[in-house]
Amino acid sequence: MSMPSLPNLRGAVDLSSLVNKPTQGSVNTAGGTRAPGEESGPVSAGAQVPVPQLVLEGTDANFTAILDLSNQVPVIVDLWAEEAPQCAELSPILEKLVIGFEGRLILVRVNAVENPGLTQAFQAETVPTTAAVLAGRPLPLFAGVAGEADIFNLFEQVLELAAQNGVVGIAKPAGISSGEAGAPVAPPAPALPPLHQEAFDAAERADYPAAIAAWEKALKQNPNDADAKAGLAQISLLHRLQGKAMADIRAAAAANPEGLEQQLDVADLDVSGGHVDDAFDRLLVLFPKLDQDGKNAVRARLLDLFEVVGLTDPAVNTARLRLTNLLY
Repeated sequence: MSMPSLPNLRGAVDLSSLVNKPTQGSVNTAGGTRAPGEESGPVSAGAQVPVPQLVLEGTDANFTAILDLSNQVPVIVDLWAEEAPQCAELSPILEKLVIGFEGRLILVRVNAVENPGLTQAFQAETVPTTAAVLAGRPLPLFAGVAGEADIFNLFEQVLELAAQNGVVGIAKPAGISSGEAGAPVAPPAPALPPLHQEAFDAAERADYPAAIAAWEKALKQNPNDADAKAGLAQISLLHRLQGKAMADIRAAAAANPEGLEQQLDVADLDVSGGHVDDAFDRLLVLFPKLDQDGKNAVRARLLDLFEVVGLTDPAVNTARLRLTNLLY
């Protein structure tokens, strides 16, 4: 099956409002206790995060603790059901791969039948459904069964996105001490270049103009800085969407199907939500109907969105070819 491209994390909704929050202090997934309202904060790169084990059971009742944990270590969610034979095929693959990442990921298995709140929160229309949670926000990955190599590559993308958002802890199962034989010890992550760190810090506080300025300055210093190019495109997308309501964007686009600004807005929205093919097709269908200034605007926006999605993504390659054919 074709694996999806990951949407930008800040375009995702916050799951915390969709699951049950405990009203009493509770035992969290890391084995410690958490007072009411207390949340786990971000950790420094490579910091060890104690957990009972790398594969956990998630329920409607305990998922608030999982959300807290996702601020420190990326969480993969396996929504399964005994009635679905494909789950028996997929779950061992997910477990094998997560364990192979040696603490950089945690797997949470959720019985979709017994936990309808989480099933609804992840918008799982079928099982198995696989998702990720980073910093309390869900990312849809895929439904059904996929090949091990494809899932591995997708998990690598999850880790890249996690690093961009400061979710860089290493899960340490209980009972395994640092340096113990068989226990992975993560090397310290290299420090980010100062302008990259400045951009990430600004994005964290939702100061998108400051983040854009930092990325632009980084690109002036090194025009070949691929991370800065991608970072600038991602933050610019968030800045364009900031303060705009999803329903208003879609209503305006539906009311004016050939309106340039309206279609650019809804393409941004589609990419932020992971509907990459829809976004690209929308702009490429509109392109021949525009005057030269409009075509230039669509071309520039597509190039930005290509950076957001990732230049090696198959959807980007297909859209780039279509754009080239339209240009020449």
